[in-house]
Amino acid sequence: MDKTKKVNMEKLVSHCKIMGIIFPGSEIYGGLANSWDYGPVGIELKNNIKSAWWKKFIQESQNSHGIDAAILMNPKVWEASGHITSFSDPLMDCRECKTRHRADKLIEDYTNGTINADLMDNTEIEKYIIKNKVSCPVCKKNNFTPIRQFNLMFETTRGVTKESSSIVYLRPETAQGEFVNFLNVQRSLRLKIPFGIGQIGKAFRNEITPGNFTFRTIEFEQMEHQWFCKKGTDEEFYEFYKQFSIDFLKGLGLPQEKLRFKNHDKLAHYAKNACDVQYEFMMGWDEINGIHNRTDYDLSRHQEFSGKNMEYLDAITGEKFIPYIVEASYGLDRIILAILDNAYNIETLEDGSEREILKINPSIAPFKVAVLPLIKKTHSEKAKEIYSMLCKSFRAMYDDTGSIGKRYRRQDAIGTPFCATIDDNTLSNDTITLRDRDSMEQVVLKIDELTNFINDKIKF
Repeated sequence: MDKTKKVNMEKLVSHCKIMGIIFPGSEIYGGLANSWDYGPVGIELKNNIKSAWWKKFIQESQNSHGIDAAILMNPKVWEASGHITSFSDPLMDCRECKTRHRADKLIEDYTNGTINADLMDNTEIEKYIIKNKVSCPVCKKNNFTPIRQFNLMFETTRGVTKESSSIVYLRPETAQGEFVNFLNVQRSLRLKIPFGIGQIGKAFRNEITPGNFTFRTIEFEQMEHQWFCKKGTDEEFYEFYKQFSIDFLKGLGLPQEKLRFKNHDKLAHYAKNACDVQYEFMMGWDEINGIHNRTDYDLSRHQEFSGKNMEYLDAITGEKFIPYIVEASYGLDRIILAILDNAYNIETLEDGSEREILKINPSIAPFKVAVLPLIKKTHSEKAKEIYSMLCKSFRAMYDDTGSIGKRYRRQDAIGTPFCATIDDNTLSNDTITLRDRDSMEQVVLKIDELTNFINDKIKF
């Protein structure tokens, strides 16, 4: 078998739509920029990644616990966090074609990422764009307005009437939910420092820049873990979570050679240390995970703005202190894109034919096994019986449409690691032919061996 030819983003987007993985948002109405809907195959992949994250960061992590904080929060939360005053992008409008662009992104695209515009102030960015005649990516002209700061938070109102309503915000990150619940979690479970709080949830940002499929969207999902610890131990935990993050991503099936650390060139005002884990997408290296030593900034700010004492009391020493926080933040949609980018290939087989295949780690594959009756009229009753048995242990699929070869190809294209063919031997001696997605090799198993065999192959 001669593999493989890689594909471009347009081909991946098309494949995801055709195979029920990801659809354009609101497509029948012309869509909505940077919004996507996960289809019946995609939602299974998404849920499996969330379950894998929860298992590693909450279930198996000593002294870590989960919450599910509300999307709408008291506006003072965002005053304390600094989002209301400083969470913005520098935008420029093209006077020629009336399109709007992030000024820092114009420079990064123009220099192929060799210049980090985050290290420049707005005046320096404007001068660079004018001096180097950086062109509009749409009309190719160099005629921009001065930079204006554009707040990324979505506003909405809370109240019965317009006159009585007040402004609230769709959260731009999930982390603040963990910070404001620090005391609730600590006291309700009588936790001792160090301990962790994690959650998975939606966040919203009014992004202008085109998104490269699900990489940059206006609605996205985060998996965030905050580790609360004593000052002096923070850097040790920061290094621990850097390696823990890499190991988690490798466990999902992303190869080591496509992952790297990228230290922040410019630290945020709250950070003592910060780095990203980047993946080498087909469009280049970019962030899928961030690890940050946030110091005691977040709890100190919430103490200041709320008037509530956020100190932790060490029952043994009697010492009171505001904990430091080490954050590990994961963009779920970006991780899904990285997995699809890495897994999707078009293979040329020995007979010259091609097959589309998603080589997704079996532990997070949308469906673990497809049950295929060889002849619908003869074998479907037994096949449905076996399908019902397997569904009690993991997600399975039943398919009796088309030739057995075409059904194999459909399962390859959505990443199903195993296909169980039900034939005359199944009816006569309870054996099943199980085909492996990657090697296409087949083994014969007894029906009562099938569940344990697959479970052993899909452990995370």
